[in-house]
Amino acid sequence: MSPRFLRSPACLLLVLPLAACDGRQSVLNAAGQDSRQLLYLFIVMLAGAVVLWLGLNGLFLYVTRLRPQALKIHNVNWFLFGAGVLFPSVVIGALLAWGLSIMPAQRAAGDGLRIAVHAEEWWWRVEYWPKGATTPIVSANEIRFPAGSRSELHLSADTYIHSLWIPALGGKMDMIPGRTTVLTLHPDLEGFYRGQCAELCGASHALMAFQAVVMAPDDFARWLKDQAASAPPPTSPAATRGEALFRDEGCGACHTVRGTEFVGAVGPDLTHFASRGTLGAGNWQPTAENLMAWIAHADDLKPDVAMPAYDWLDPDQLADLAAYLKGLT
Repeated sequence: MSPRFLRSPACLLLVLPLAACDGRQSVLNAAGQDSRQLLYLFIVMLAGAVVLWLGLNGLFLYVTRLRPQALKIHNVNWFLFGAGVLFPSVVIGALLAWGLSIMPAQRAAGDGLRIAVHAEEWWWRVEYWPKGATTPIVSANEIRFPAGSRSELHLSADTYIHSLWIPALGGKMDMIPGRTTVLTLHPDLEGFYRGQCAELCGASHALMAFQAVVMAPDDFARWLKDQAASAPPPTSPAATRGEALFRDEGCGACHTVRGTEFVGAVGPDLTHFASRGTLGAGNWQPTAENLMAWIAHADDLKPDVAMPAYDWLDPDQLADLAAYLKGLT
């Protein structure tokens, strides 16, 4: 393949369809009742658009190539009324009626689980409220759902408008400062999906993602019970040193680790940090190396993030902190 072709518009057109091939964040990979309805709506509207495009171009071909002679004014007037007014009104009215008919199901009340999601800069505070609960189970940057039931997401934000969107599970919903919006989702296929803030909200908007996990109901119940427990104590010398560093460097002023003296509420709850699948709000794998880089250079990895960079710590200290965090299962 020549370099000239790689720089050509034709090559760009060939590459564009690949932009939405990631199934974890694709509306074409419907994994719930709500996303499936939206997919059907998209397919019907796409098919209608194709039919209209073919009809319009077919008509253009007919009057310019197959029968180019002048038409009677009477026939032209009826054609303009039918094709330009009556037909579009009927088609658009039918699509609107069908689209409105599927909306109530996507706003139906949940089956018991309420998940409160608060958009921070630039991460997600997540609280699980099982039916009858008086206190929440707190997590961050990951949302888990039981498969086969409808969960309510109560969405809020501070300072800026955000928008929560899990394309494989359903539509998006804005998160507006000063009010709470409600989105309900009914996922039915177990798996891992990717969510994203869909509203331009600042310097790290593109890095404000999260992992969505759909679990079997029994697995979800066990996971939720584990999440309600306190953090396990360090089990290795490195993790013990890391816990001391966590205290001495003031990390507990911003982060909570339940069952310890660390009760900060500014940053994400880290009680069961190691049970989450990502680091930095859905952007990196939580490996020891990535943890060390995040602690030392958070502001470089995520512009305008509130977490300070601990770039004065030496590699051994960073490794101890990573060992402590990796032990918070």
